Amino acid sequence: MSALLCRLEEIEDGGSKGPIPVEGKDIFLVRQGHAVYGYVNACPHIYASLEFMPDEFLDDSGEYIVCATHGALFRIEDGECVAGPCKGDMLTPVTLTVKDGEVRLAA
Repeated sequence: MSALLCRLEEIEDGGSKGPIPVEGKDIFLVRQGHAVYGYVNACPHIYASLEFMPDEFLDDSGEYIVCATHGALFRIEDGECVAGPCKGDMLTPVTLTVKDGEVRLAA
């Protein structure tokens, strides 16, 4: 059975959640409607944590994941950096399942 991370309702639509410790690393989640995207919480530029504060991984517009250290912007749907010193690099994705209102690591 895959690890339960949270219930879908615990992440505001258009919001984020984390860091969540999983298997020796921290991850974070971003919700868009019924879709949830997960990534390892490490900027590919300097491997620092991304969040400003717990559960705050998005820019003011809610359109991009943002690195609090240097402002790099990442697309939510695939983790690609579109602006900043690591442009073209990718966040490390975490494969998730959402079923019956539960967000789990994929088995």
